Amino acid sequence: MMNKPFEVVVSRSKSVEDHVLEIIEILNHNSNEVDLKGYGFEINKTVDIYNALKDRLKEGITLEEVSIGSETKDRKRISYLLLRIKRSY
Repeated sequence: MMNKPFEVVVSRSKSVEDHVLEIIEILNHNSNEVDLKGYGFEINKTVDIYNALKDRLKEGITLEEVSIGSETKDRKRISYLLLRIKRSY
C-alpha cells in the first residue's frame, strides 16, 4: 500500500475517456488511491471524468475527499478541484 496517492492532472489534450482509462489502469496496477486534479477551465472536465468513472466502476470506487483551492502559476492564481478517488474492491 502506498502512502501518497497517484496524482493525475487533467489535461486539455486528453479526452475524458482517455483519462478514465488511465485512472482505471492506475487503480488496477499502481495504487489504491488516485488524486484527480483539474485547474481552471479543466475543473468541469474533472467532474465529467469522475462521473464517467463512477458510471463505469459503480461501487468499485468511492470519493474519499474533495478539496478546492488555488495555486500560483506564472504569477497568476489558478483555481483547482482535487478529487481523491479510492478503489473499494
